[in-house]
Amino acid sequence: MVKRLSLLLILSATISTYRLQAQQPDTTTYHEPYRPQEHFSPKAHWMNDPNGMVYFNHTYHLFFQYYPGGTTWGPMHWGHAVSKDLIHWKGLPIALYPDSLGYIFSGSAVVDSANTSEFGKNGKIPLVAIFTHHDPKGEKAGKNDFQNESLAYSLDGGYTWTKYKANPVLKNPGIKDFRDPKVMWYAPEKKWVMTLATQDHITFYSAPDLKTWTKESEFGKATGAHGGVWECPDLFPLKLGDKTYWILIVNLNPGGPNGGSATQYFVGQFDGNKFTAVDDRLRWLDYGPDEYAGVTWNNTGARKIFLGWMSNWQYASQVPTQKWRNAMTVPRELSLKQSNGEILLASAPVKELKDVERTPIEISGVNLKDRNILAAQVVHPHQFILKISIAKMNDYAVILSNDSGDKLIFGFDKTRNGYYIDRSKSGVVDFNPDFAKTFFAPRLTVQPNANVELIVDESSLEVFADDGLSVMTCAFFPHKPYDNLAIQPAGALAFKKITLTPLRSIW
Repeated sequence: MVKRLSLLLILSATISTYRLQAQQPDTTTYHEPYRPQEHFSPKAHWMNDPNGMVYFNHTYHLFFQYYPGGTTWGPMHWGHAVSKDLIHWKGLPIALYPDSLGYIFSGSAVVDSANTSEFGKNGKIPLVAIFTHHDPKGEKAGKNDFQNESLAYSLDGGYTWTKYKANPVLKNPGIKDFRDPKVMWYAPEKKWVMTLATQDHITFYSAPDLKTWTKESEFGKATGAHGGVWECPDLFPLKLGDKTYWILIVNLNPGGPNGGSATQYFVGQFDGNKFTAVDDRLRWLDYGPDEYAGVTWNNTGARKIFLGWMSNWQYASQVPTQKWRNAMTVPRELSLKQSNGEILLASAPVKELKDVERTPIEISGVNLKDRNILAAQVVHPHQFILKISIAKMNDYAVILSNDSGDKLIFGFDKTRNGYYIDRSKSGVVDFNPDFAKTFFAPRLTVQPNANVELIVDESSLEVFADDGLSVMTCAFFPHKPYDNLAIQPAGALAFKKITLTPLRSIW
């Protein structure tokens, strides 16, 4: 049921705000300061890239770069968690440990339904993980071939794994950065295709059996952003109307649109041998400072579900959490849209997020003038969804604040025709000079009206504007939880509807 608020109760002639009702502090596991309540994070220790994401037997498997020895980056393992709904997660024992070939760097996992690998036994379908073995001794010795691609397989649906005895299956030809294999089945030619990050470009390989790989082609040496090394790629088809396009995701560090780590993408065609982009325009999947290494789940059919690491290599090891470090974004469903003559990738929070929604508060037909700001009571303060529908664009700001003087601002700047997040005074910001900044995302539509969805958690903001064409992800660390929410226009502004939906914790 939607709770509707009378305009007589919510409009004030003086500045007022949503008062977000305080809760008693809870410092138990998964409720420590800054702990996300709507996002996956490990119970303890360091986490970075999502890995091996695969859907099998009604279960979403999430593996991730993990160091169980502390809260900073160390020898990489594959951590493991599972979910039935993409929202509630259960942590499992470590899936892959370092060995004599090196650390277990990023990669992917597939369902080998036809048993092309011959790992399957007694009718059991094998899940096969393809990952990078990173040899720290070779790196220290100054070699260029210290990263190679290896396999592990599971015969119990992804819960336990056995490494292939003949690893590695793809040896490094002498490229320093040779990693992060994302593998998919290419049905027209009955072969597996590997998309591999190779220093400043992508190299495609193919294999009939996941073991015997042949180089197909390269892409990207003179295309896209090149401010840093290319990492964590992904390749998949999406439909726009009756036409199928192929999307190539490439994560880049550094060189993002707002500094540091970021995710770019290309739209084009793939023929089983090479990828051809439709143009050379630069496209970013997320303009915020805190989405990186994002890729999609395998084996989800036409539905493409994306997940990113909610941090930035500029300061990931310095953020002020104690027991654990870093979280994932909310899972996002990807689609293609045509806007202003371009084919663009749009992101939306997965529909399953509705399962943790509480009763929404809906305000319709709100006209705000200077110094008139919404005010209402909200029960669950620190995590909610705010949806704003605007009839005609003008400057406005959504302000989260507390009585400690901390303030996080999201808004629209009509002069620049774009959205921004200002976290310069958001709380604890002095751990790194690149953190306390304002970040910008261009508006990618010419429509006069707009819709914006904000997902606010204990220490993160995710913005999906204009049906997910402009996306921003941002972490923050207030001295105490924000308990005020204000929507402040710079001039006359007509809101068609504002809806605030509190969220239940997933833990």
